[in-house]
Amino acid sequence: MADPLAAFRLDGQLAVITGGAGGLGRAIAEALAAAGAALVVTSRDGARAEAAAAALAAAHGVAATGVALDVTDPASVTAVFAGLTRVDVLVNNAGTTRRGPLAALTADDWDAVLDTNLRGAWLCTRAAAPALAGGGRVVNVASMFAAVGLPARSPYVASKGGLVALTRALAIELAPSGVRVNALCPGPFATAMADAAARADMLAAIPLGRWGQPAELGPAALFLASAASSYVTGAALTVDGGYTAR
Repeated sequence: MADPLAAFRLDGQLAVITGGAGGLGRAIAEALAAAGAALVVTSRDGARAEAAAAALAAAHGVAATGVALDVTDPASVTAVFAGLTRVDVLVNNAGTTRRGPLAALTADDWDAVLDTNLRGAWLCTRAAAPALAGGGRVVNVASMFAAVGLPARSPYVASKGGLVALTRALAIELAPSGVRVNALCPGPFATAMADAAARADMLAAIPLGRWGQPAELGPAALFLASAASSYVTGAALTVDGGYTAR
């Protein structure tokens, strides 16, 4: 009898995780490495990416490289992906946010968030597409706030909603080349991006009664990144403790 867990293995495959040095990106990198994938971990801070890659390699016995990457800069994106002839998994995780009511936010705030969260994913997928052809998977890390609103976060919510829409468009466009594209929509996870006030305000609305731990997102990312989801594309998988079910 075939091992049903074999579909989750990524042995001999290469995964690129943008923004993979910390937070949810690091948790995703841990899960993919534990499944046997070699890694390219990127961060705007090259030294931070290298340190994360070294730690992941030591912990999981896989090859891992840390690379400086600014996903908002087309030249930086081109330089990183030009050196990769094969990419099995691309995780577009790099993200940022700006907080404040509409009247307090600036056009620069809007541009900073949309350029990183949405344009960056588009740039990276475009650059990686030739290396992904023939069976690659793209996982776009969106948010549960692609489905529900959130006050004082309008650029962030717009960027994540756009990322889910981009996921659907690229899933259709890249399917003929054998590339699957899905979105992962985390809910309330305890990371540095979620401040203490936000955690307190949101807790009552989470049916499971607690914030998620980053390690709990890794298995969901692995599902979308592996052959376990071989007939899934254009989907948005929400992992939010039931928040959006209310």
